[in-house]
Amino acid sequence: MRKFVGITTLIILVAAGLLFWWRFYFPFGEKGVKAGELNFVVYKGYVFKTWEGRLIQAGYKSQVPGSVQSNEFEFSITNNAIAEKLRLCSGKIVELSYTEYLGAIPWRGNSKYIVDSIISITDMKAGPQSPY
Repeated sequence: MRKFVGITTLIILVAAGLLFWWRFYFPFGEKGVKAGELNFVVYKGYVFKTWEGRLIQAGYKSQVPGSVQSNEFEFSITNNAIAEKLRLCSGKIVELSYTEYLGAIPWRGNSKYIVDSIISITDMKAGPQSPY
């Protein structure tokens, strides 16, 4: 009986480990790209400090018919060098490459979208400058 309980416990632990790996570490969508105006990048958290950001995309979407909501892409950043570069680009048009996971884990960030590289950064100009 003791051997049966030990084997059953081992099987349950291995299955739980595989389920955790599949849910939080196996990429669901690999190498997606989003572009838009970078709203903010902030380093926050109580126990696990992580880099979080938001990108405002052109156009509108709505969850409820008849209402208007802007397209927002919220993401996390695990690489400090990428986060520092984006932190200085608020208000600019950026194109970001990201990986999507099935769930978020606290030490990686609050989002299931993890930015892994910057494709381009474009300074937003409002058109020709007036000489006056």
